[in-house]
Amino acid sequence: MVAAVALVCLALPSLAQDSLRTSRMEEVVITGTGTQHLLKDAPVQTEVISRRMLDSYGGKSIEEILSGLTASFAFSEGDMGSQMQLGGLGNAYILILIDGKRIHGDVGGENDLGLIDPHNIERIEIVKGAQSALYGSDAMAGVINIITKKHTEAGIYADNSTRYGTHNDLRQHNTLAFNIGKFGSQTNFQLQRNDGWQNTAEEFAEATVLTDSKNKTVNKFRNWQLAERLTFKPTNALELYAEGSYYKKNILRPRNGRHPSCDVYTYDLRYNNASAAVGGKWFLSDAALGTQRNYITLDADWNKHAYYYDYTARTYEYVLLKGEEYGDLDGEWYSVPMFPGQSKLQSDQQRAMAQLKGIFYLPGENTLNAGVEHRYDYLNAPDRTATGTASDWTSALYVQDEFNRLRWLNLTAGLRLVENRNFGLRLTPKVSAMLAAGDFRFRLGWSQGFKTPTVKELHYRYLHVMGSSTFFNIGNVNLSPQTSNYYSANAEYRGSKVTASVTGYVNKLDNMIALVNVPVGEIPAGVTTAYLGDGSDNVQARMYKNMDDARTWSVDATLSYRLVKQLSLTAAYSYLDTEAHLYDAAKDRMTTVTIDGMAHHKWSAAATYSHAFCPRYKLGVNLSTRGSSTRFYQNNGNGKAFQIWRINITHDLGKAGRLLAYRLEVGVDNIFNFVDRTMHPYHLGNNTSGTTVHATFTIKFNQGKRVNNPITSTKQHLNNEED
Repeated sequence: MVAAVALVCLALPSLAQDSLRTSRMEEVVITGTGTQHLLKDAPVQTEVISRRMLDSYGGKSIEEILSGLTASFAFSEGDMGSQMQLGGLGNAYILILIDGKRIHGDVGGENDLGLIDPHNIERIEIVKGAQSALYGSDAMAGVINIITKKHTEAGIYADNSTRYGTHNDLRQHNTLAFNIGKFGSQTNFQLQRNDGWQNTAEEFAEATVLTDSKNKTVNKFRNWQLAERLTFKPTNALELYAEGSYYKKNILRPRNGRHPSCDVYTYDLRYNNASAAVGGKWFLSDAALGTQRNYITLDADWNKHAYYYDYTARTYEYVLLKGEEYGDLDGEWYSVPMFPGQSKLQSDQQRAMAQLKGIFYLPGENTLNAGVEHRYDYLNAPDRTATGTASDWTSALYVQDEFNRLRWLNLTAGLRLVENRNFGLRLTPKVSAMLAAGDFRFRLGWSQGFKTPTVKELHYRYLHVMGSSTFFNIGNVNLSPQTSNYYSANAEYRGSKVTASVTGYVNKLDNMIALVNVPVGEIPAGVTTAYLGDGSDNVQARMYKNMDDARTWSVDATLSYRLVKQLSLTAAYSYLDTEAHLYDAAKDRMTTVTIDGMAHHKWSAAATYSHAFCPRYKLGVNLSTRGSSTRFYQNNGNGKAFQIWRINITHDLGKAGRLLAYRLEVGVDNIFNFVDRTMHPYHLGNNTSGTTVHATFTIKFNQGKRVNNPITSTKQHLNNEED
């Protein structure tokens, strides 16, 4: 081993300026307040997954990264996307941003996080609870802001990263960027595919336990995405951009099984996403300071998320007949055959947004953040809504002020005024305070949240099959908005070697929306379809309804210790308890239950070693573990407790000719081969297939030279880089 390292050190040119080297940075965060703060001085408690953590961990997906590097998240991945949970609340309550812009997916349902390329992430900032006036209805549980890599140096930059692993798992990433004068371009491409796997052939269906089911734990899939970003800086005070992306995903499901009611699919799933955005940032002069700290931004974007059935066998589908040409059949459901090779749109969700905001540094150590935004949602679902389409719009005005007159005290207060087409006006306040005492920080926060029902919760209707039972889920136009009160307290210590943080929070929600079983008599007129009239005893009706209330409370703790320059230890733990009131139709009364998917205990830990043996070679080793106690569900059993270990080893091999840099990465996930073989369709604690291996090779070309910009030179970045 020593001889091999010596050979590498002699054979390769210097690594002195290698962008792949490990850097220790005093993190600057923006998500909590919309303004830049050093992490230790952020008024709102912010958790950061840094570039260094991402590089050493080597996660293949955003689900793997969040569940492995924090203790707050839980995931249940499925064909429709990821069922994510933060603080006991699911996807509809978690706002995911990419560079401050909302990700667009299945509104109010599962999000396809395959849209996020893990190789293109610079860092991730996490703010729990509705603690900022900057964000609206989707942030009751928290905000995840994914900051992507930006290549702004003059010249050409290119990289290629190829990862291959068990189950024919392929992850491909490419970037090509250049900056010439005032113009810049960055093109990103990603490809993901996996053959899927089956943890068990047992399935409960047709009132018996089948032992030869073809259903997979994770189905075969493939997706790809192409994204482009163009920038133009006509002056040092003005930055303009235009960007767009196209994404396609196919889910290939098992067929040719013996039990047609449970393990044979007659169609695959296909998703088509597209996006486009334009905007700019205008920096304003500050004559008193001689800088350009104040700025105004304008952003407008459009997003499309559509999914289809691609038929692989003859299938009878119910369609809603609409139009005078159908005479007495107008408004009735009719069964029509679909044949292999045909496709059918299930839903097309589109969103258009525009936002104008400004940051102003005022006298008296006040920082004002104010903005206005408008959002329009459109749903085209020909057979899943009463009229085939539905829409909604929401406008918001927000203002937030940070008061920093005293060096040891920060006070931040904000108001958000929301107007929704269906539910009128609502004002929500946010207040936080941070006390600084040497290396200690103490934070308190209170905020209110307001969430209107989504277009799907109001209008959508669909069949959901679980084993031998079929549920007809129905939207409800009589829903009321949800409201919340969030309280948090944090104590944090940041020393030269040790960082420790403890946060407690309580989140109280009123009028929480959930699907509940309802008798046929409660279904609105015109909704009862052939699905419920086929005489099957297994079809049950469920409707979105407002619950009485729900409560979650949690204690999160993190600890990091840098033993020596090359070795650091980290650990995180989260305790969670939830309580909700759900309507029990059989007993005609409210019952107290836990929120589905909740686990009382979650944890993660890692040991990270990094050492440059010479200027030409650096070794990195990350040994980590994550685990969860039992996850509780109302139906179909609880998910088993688990603990999973993984190791990831990186080799940075320097630059050739001062232009090329290389990285070789190998890893083993689930070292001790944990597999949950619970039969379909009962819940899994974790869907891992057992021990898997992977290898990644990355090559980077960079002829860029950093250009000094009088605007960015005023920004507060403290970079203490270490070889």
